Amino acid sequence: MIPACGCRRSPPAPAHTRARHTLSPRLRPVRAPSARFQAFMRGIDPAPEPDIPWHVNVRERAAPGGRFSRVRIIDEPPTDGQRFLTASAAANAAAGEDIRVLARAQAVCLELPEYDFWLFDSRLLVRFDIDDRDVTTGVEAVEVVEDPADVLAACRARDRAWPLATPAAEVWARVRSSV
Repeated sequence: MIPACGCRRSPPAPAHTRARHTLSPRLRPVRAPSARFQAFMRGIDPAPEPDIPWHVNVRERAAPGGRFSRVRIIDEPPTDGQRFLTASAAANAAAGEDIRVLARAQAVCLELPEYDFWLFDSRLLVRFDIDDRDVTTGVEAVEVVEDPADVLAACRARDRAWPLATPAAEVWARVRSSV
């Protein structure tokens, strides 16, 4: 969980899951900035947090071959929260998650959905409920979708975004040098 930018805490993937893909097109306003975010805003890179539950979960599932990937959609120029998430992606990568970044303009051209979702094994879709202030209302406020047409649409969105998205480390190198 990275509360500095209002992101949700990720529950563990179902035990049988081999692959989890995330598409995150919406921004979350910064609520109560964390000490990590405040330090980042003073020019200090986020320190890795290998023992947080999400990183432990990813390591445990990636070790036997599980796959975790994520596409984050960012503005140009990126907001401070988006820069923080991009800088923090190195810790996710160290745990075994492949995070890529796609410019919002490309996402619009690709007609990607405007809601955040998780896709488990290309069979189960989880949509996030987001309120009128563009804030995720919590992990409990998700919609689990098994309808094949909806899942297929999410798979297609992922498949359009993934090959055009850039690894987060490359984006961070560019963004960091421009700040």
